[in-house]
Amino acid sequence: MKEQEKIIGQKNSGLASAMLSLMLVGILIVIWHLATVKPEFDPTGLTEDKLMLLEFNGDIIRTEEGGYEHNLEKNQGIPGPLTVFKYSIAQLSEPFHKKGTNDHGIGHLIVYTIERFFTGFFLASVIAIILGIVIGVNSFLYAAFNPFFQVLKPVSPLAWMPLLLYTVKDPQTTAILVVFMASLWPTMANTAFGVKSLRKEFLHVASILQLTRSSRLFRIVLPGAAPAIVAGLRISFGAALVAVVPAEMLLGELGVGYLTWIEWNNLDISGVLFSIGVIGVVGWSLDLFFNRVANSLTYSE
Repeated sequence: MKEQEKIIGQKNSGLASAMLSLMLVGILIVIWHLATVKPEFDPTGLTEDKLMLLEFNGDIIRTEEGGYEHNLEKNQGIPGPLTVFKYSIAQLSEPFHKKGTNDHGIGHLIVYTIERFFTGFFLASVIAIILGIVIGVNSFLYAAFNPFFQVLKPVSPLAWMPLLLYTVKDPQTTAILVVFMASLWPTMANTAFGVKSLRKEFLHVASILQLTRSSRLFRIVLPGAAPAIVAGLRISFGAALVAVVPAEMLLGELGVGYLTWIEWNNLDISGVLFSIGVIGVVGWSLDLFFNRVANSLTYSE
């Protein structure tokens, strides 16, 4: 009975949180709309010569009734939510079109970014975990490599991009390597720390049972270091998500980051806001997927 009440309470709490989130979204949209609504042009106090100058400069245009209004094509400013919504509908109505070398639908761009992201993140995670285990089981190696971890972890992965591009001479590979560099150091450092911090009782029991090296690795070391490894993967995952978008921007590789840069070059602020929204949704979806996988792998005593 108490278990059922607990489940019902959790569902109600989740529903209340979802309702609050929707309310906050609605409030933000209203504030956005009010902040971007342009007041009607008021010619009061302006001479005819001043009005003619404003019209000549394109700041105002003459209406059919003989009055004046703001020239929205010149003074666009930040577009309102309705304008961005219409732009989003137009983009999402044909997400997988290909009308040229660089004119691909948003669906294709998302796929390109996800492929680039997971390739770099997966390769870095495998290498980082293997090297982290090797370093963590040997105190001498840990003491020798730990200073390198502390120096290289804070270095932005984008700082490696010029060197990587000069070395590999390929923007696509460089973008993957930027994600790789963003994912490598946090996971390696956390894995080495987790293995080094294993409780001595675990290793003592393994020695008593005379477990083989492979059995000791998969039954003692990895489960015991799993919380630290998953923590490192979480940090690497977030860093890689942050790195992949600017890498696409700077390298000109098709993806959601590239879309943001192109829309800015076209001075289409609606497109920029749409791209930011897509980046947020893609990042949130990937993070949700990773958290579910990580929670299923996390070891607890």
